[in-house]
Amino acid sequence: MAHVVVGLGNPGPEYRDTRHNIGQRVVDHLAQQLKKAWHPDGRALVARGSWRGDALYLVKPQSFMNVSGPSVRHVLLTLGAGPEDLVLVYDDIDMALGKVRTRLRGSAGGHNGVQSVIDALGTEAIRRVKIGIGRPAHKSQVPDHVLTTFEPEEEDTVAAAVATAAERVLGLLR
Repeated sequence: MAHVVVGLGNPGPEYRDTRHNIGQRVVDHLAQQLKKAWHPDGRALVARGSWRGDALYLVKPQSFMNVSGPSVRHVLLTLGAGPEDLVLVYDDIDMALGKVRTRLRGSAGGHNGVQSVIDALGTEAIRRVKIGIGRPAHKSQVPDHVLTTFEPEEEDTVAAAVATAAERVLGLLR
């Protein structure tokens, strides 16, 4: 059996620490915890390891968030895995900063990156870990909000959420 954990985000150093990339921060945390390095693999960066005797692939798609689906599908096909082997990790603007929630299936909830994955895989039955990044005061600020970095006073909350999300991911793999 193989487990594939995908952290959604945008590629490139200019997006690395943005709110939208907190999913990738979680898989970075897992790679560091498991002492695994990232390697380019087609449309993604992949860190290969094992978890409780099963193959584990940590994945950071190298496509932009809103068109992540084809990259995720390609990675799953390449690894011989299916949606049932996938755990998707991503930001949720409708949750308070630092809150972490797991789901076994469901709609995209307005998240374009998740909708892209659902469309590409043809199912909403995808295990997921969502991390709250907070919502700005006005809807018009959402595009800018998700592409901003966290404020210094938010970093402790974010670090704790990343660690909790990583634990939740491993819990879903059990």
